[in-house]
Amino acid sequence: MRDMNAPRTERSPEEERQHRKRQLAATLRIFARLGFDEGAGGHVTARDPIRPDHFWINRFGQHFGHVRVSDLLLVDHAGAVVAGTGTINPAGYAIHSQIHLARPDVVAAAHTHSTYGRAWSTLGRPLDPITQDACAFYEDHEVHEHYSGVVLDPAEGKRIAGTLGDRKAVILRNHGLLTVGGSVAEAAWWFVSMDRCCQVQLLAEAAGRPVLVDPDDARATRDTIGTPALGRLNFRPLYADVVRAEPDLLD
Repeated sequence: MRDMNAPRTERSPEEERQHRKRQLAATLRIFARLGFDEGAGGHVTARDPIRPDHFWINRFGQHFGHVRVSDLLLVDHAGAVVAGTGTINPAGYAIHSQIHLARPDVVAAAHTHSTYGRAWSTLGRPLDPITQDACAFYEDHEVHEHYSGVVLDPAEGKRIAGTLGDRKAVILRNHGLLTVGGSVAEAAWWFVSMDRCCQVQLLAEAAGRPVLVDPDDARATRDTIGTPALGRLNFRPLYADVVRAEPDLLD
């Protein structure tokens, strides 16, 4: 399993906590812009660097486009809110708690009911390497084939974590996409990119039979653009843009 938690900058634990919270709030604003919000559904989490068995999550029922740093909730291993005011999405806890438990290398996880991710998930298939961008996920995502309704039982969250394994993403059949990363930036970018790859493959298959990239070329491309560093790099302009346009998210 690759170590996605390797240090990249020198920050104190308190500074790292603030950094993750800012990226988390920005991610939710970006997701709102992209139409990934769906009523009260969807959740993004960030592991707390001071209490690693705790994670930050968006408040249940708050519009993604209104989330500020001060709105985020800190949740313990049992699902109790220990910092912040509000309640959490039960499905968010059931899924994310098990992913953070199974993958100590994962700092952040993102799951929302995006349109193209949901549409592709109904096919029960992994994405094919039909574009350069899709190659980032080649042999680095799985399909969770069991749909049992709204995920309210941590046991189902554990099964999802098991399907995810050491990959960066999992397609939840008849449900949507879930991505993870060693930073909030990575998990957020992989979700944005994966949803767009779903859109592209749906369009391509509607027009004809897409030509697949050769497996060796797909792996080489993945090893270039599917790395944690490239995930962070691609998130950077999205973060800068939303913070400049909506600086209140940092409050």
